[in-house]
Amino acid sequence: MDPFLTLLHSFSSSLSDSELSSLKFLCRGKIGKRKLESVRSGGELFSILLEQQLIASDEVSFLEGLLESIKREDLVSQLKQFVEEGEVNAPDDQPDVHEKPCEVICENVGRDWKILMRKLGFSEVKMERVVAANPFNLREQLAQSLREWQKWKGRDAKVTDLIKALRGCNMNLVADRVEQ
Repeated sequence: MDPFLTLLHSFSSSLSDSELSSLKFLCRGKIGKRKLESVRSGGELFSILLEQQLIASDEVSFLEGLLESIKREDLVSQLKQFVEEGEVNAPDDQPDVHEKPCEVICENVGRDWKILMRKLGFSEVKMERVVAANPFNLREQLAQSLREWQKWKGRDAKVTDLIKALRGCNMNLVADRVEQ
């Protein structure tokens, strides 16, 4: 299931009738009057916006502006979180150069994973968010943290940084395995 459509569905469910009316009014310059009059739900409005390519999983600025205009900061923050978590602009078909090193790290770093992530400059808040999402799975906590680090660093995420951080944490055996 498309995560962006799931997000739009949850937005639609949380909109009141007056908020929907306000959104329809704000879309008047973009969508014809007859189409807008037929809209009965947020889902229908979002479908039209998707069809007209005013919003897409990689183009959320128009939607963000609409939500800000109706003072739904909670939905704006959900949208921003969705974008930050990399669901938007995430290439599905490209192999990841960090995949094998991350796999090796996940297999060989245990309870001390937070020390490694701190060495990589990963914030405590982000680590706590990962722990909350995976409370009983240590390996998944580390894997998710490494993915978040990669997204945060973007093109600057280098395997050499991982090795340097591992050595800085005295995890030399793991660093050697990553280098192989």
